[in-house]
Amino acid sequence: MGEKTINLEQIHPIDLFGLKEEKLKLLKKAFPKLKLVLRGDKLIIAGNDDEVEHFSQKMDRILQHYNHYNKITEENILEIVADETGEVKPEVAGDDSSHVLVHGRNGMLIKARTPNQKRMVDSFTNNDMIFAIGPAGTGKTYTAVAIAVKALKNKEVKRIILTRPAVEAGENLGFLPGDLKDKLEPYLQPLYDALRDMIPMPKLQSFLEDGTIEIAPLAFMRGRTLDNAFAILDEAQNATESQLKMFLTRMGKSAKFIITGDITQIDLPKNQTSGLITSAKLLKNIKGIDFIFLGDKDVIRHPLVNKIIDAYEKKGTEQGA
Repeated sequence: MGEKTINLEQIHPIDLFGLKEEKLKLLKKAFPKLKLVLRGDKLIIAGNDDEVEHFSQKMDRILQHYNHYNKITEENILEIVADETGEVKPEVAGDDSSHVLVHGRNGMLIKARTPNQKRMVDSFTNNDMIFAIGPAGTGKTYTAVAIAVKALKNKEVKRIILTRPAVEAGENLGFLPGDLKDKLEPYLQPLYDALRDMIPMPKLQSFLEDGTIEIAPLAFMRGRTLDNAFAILDEAQNATESQLKMFLTRMGKSAKFIITGDITQIDLPKNQTSGLITSAKLLKNIKGIDFIFLGDKDVIRHPLVNKIIDAYEKKGTEQGA
């Protein structure tokens, strides 16, 4: 007789086994000779050594499926129990899995939705550094984070570093309540929002605690070398020339960088030049660096956002004239 404990601390048991443990009951029925007991975030298996080992292999497949798709159905479990090939099969036969970047929460399919977002995905294969420049709502940050999460899941990188300049958009950082972390939290919120769509909360919390995913202000990057990392600089239009140079030169071995920004929304003081504008001129002909410019056709927010962007562009054109 043998006993084994499977730790499920990065997965909520309800997400894996159902509200009333319906999926665990399926496993108990499929393995009647074993005793399966769920205690908090631990699944205890007891029985014949060979049966315990066989069940453990099936459970590994179930967990692989869940980690890949962020969900698992009763049908998926029955297929895994019956299948002896050892492969994690696609969620739906014939699904367009080649274009899916990440299976988000509750199985949501996250993929590039516009031609320029697809260019970002394709460019990642051939370039180690990508600049994605475009107006609000074009999915620059969201697509970048999805590419990074996919790379982490595929073990192409060991960690993800997400950073933004802490520059006020017409507000004063010093008057916000709390300590430095509390003051900076609102600036980093869009990055947290994207991650929450793509990674289940228990696992995301674990990644944040052990440093697999790090979210920090741009100033905290100084003096570091980012090896085997996927680094994203968001809101890069608000980085000065020296700040952006500092970030770009943090690139270590086996690293990937994506820099996103909107040169129509620069919040720097008028006497400072945006590093994003300078880099677009200086680095455009360097092999391994790609510049992708997104436009109003890439906007995937409310239809009114397109009209708002057009109105401001028209105003800028008239003022220029």
